[in-house]
Amino acid sequence: MIGFGVVSLAADMVYEGARSVYGPLLASLGASALAVGLITGAGEAAALVLRLVSGPLADRTRRYWTLTIAGYALTAVCVPLLAVTPALGAAGLAVAVVLIVVERLGKAVRSPAKSALLADAAGAVGMGRGMGVHQALDQVGAFAGPLLLAGLIVAAGGRLWPGLAVLAVPGLLAMVVLVVVRRRAVAVHPRPRAGAAAVGEPAEEARTRLPRLFWWFAVACAVCTGGLMTFGLIGFHLARAGVVPTAGVPLLYAAAMAAAAVAALATGALYDRVGPRVLLVLPVLVAVVPALAFSTSLAVAAGGVLVWGTATGVQDSTVKAFVADLVSRQRRATAYGIFAAVQGAGALIGGATAGTLYEASLTWLLVVVAATQAAAMLILLTVLARRRTPDPSSPA
Repeated sequence: MIGFGVVSLAADMVYEGARSVYGPLLASLGASALAVGLITGAGEAAALVLRLVSGPLADRTRRYWTLTIAGYALTAVCVPLLAVTPALGAAGLAVAVVLIVVERLGKAVRSPAKSALLADAAGAVGMGRGMGVHQALDQVGAFAGPLLLAGLIVAAGGRLWPGLAVLAVPGLLAMVVLVVVRRRAVAVHPRPRAGAAAVGEPAEEARTRLPRLFWWFAVACAVCTGGLMTFGLIGFHLARAGVVPTAGVPLLYAAAMAAAAVAALATGALYDRVGPRVLLVLPVLVAVVPALAFSTSLAVAAGGVLVWGTATGVQDSTVKAFVADLVSRQRRATAYGIFAAVQGAGALIGGATAGTLYEASLTWLLVVVAATQAAAMLILLTVLARRRTPDPSSPA
């Protein structure tokens, strides 16, 4: 757990550092609010929908480590290359879009395999606690990366590219630590042959259908993801409305990541004590974000960013713990892949809708988000109610 946490810490410095300035970067390259919403939404969709392929691939081939390393490598390469986009003139925006989407593709490649490895490790200490501790370490990097980038932007007189270039250093560190962790893990637990079941578990379990509650939970979380603004759009608003200078955007993002770390630890611990009822807080948080984050008051907008970070922390840790508890061990990578694909559809629709409504009417944006989160709450309540009764399709 700790080794993977260190890898995530370094890798998050890279892609979360870059993510904190996607809005200002794309705006400086000529993107509109709608374009920022579409680009960042498409990036999140790529990171989620393509797990529909990488998750089953991981379970079928058992190459969890190979996929994890390949995914991190894409991130380590693509983010520093964003530093060249301001020098490319008219082609800069197109190149930035490709790099952002490919970096998110790296997330899609690695996440189901990595989550399956983490779920195995977390089972020994409590699923909620294990996922929460890993996510907290992950968020330390997500906090440090934007802070580092903000300092470099100030030192460079407001230019973004020097900070993006420096992110190659933690990217290299993440790859080195990951290779070391993999060698140690494989030495203790050799990889099973492709298509084989885990030791002590029947091979046919890998072919069992996913439970119905898993699908309903995936839909509920997709609705939450669709309503949760991308930080690219929030950062675009903060910079364009003059709420903060460009260098202040990553500082607020760092604060959001600190809130995400606290939320991951707190809700993870609560999950192990009271169960998935703690997840009912998620749609409430999502509904509050746009009302605060799109304010022109720094104090109110900062509060919205912190709420956004809290919702992100719950999504990235405690939600994953419930997925692991809903499905059998042999199907976890597949389940995480499918779950993320459903979320990806929500991210793409939500990103386009939010960008359109931001330009047209903030009031309608607030109304639409509130309505979708009310629907998500109803679905979650249904899932929790049915969870108390046996589900014939659930794993034993």
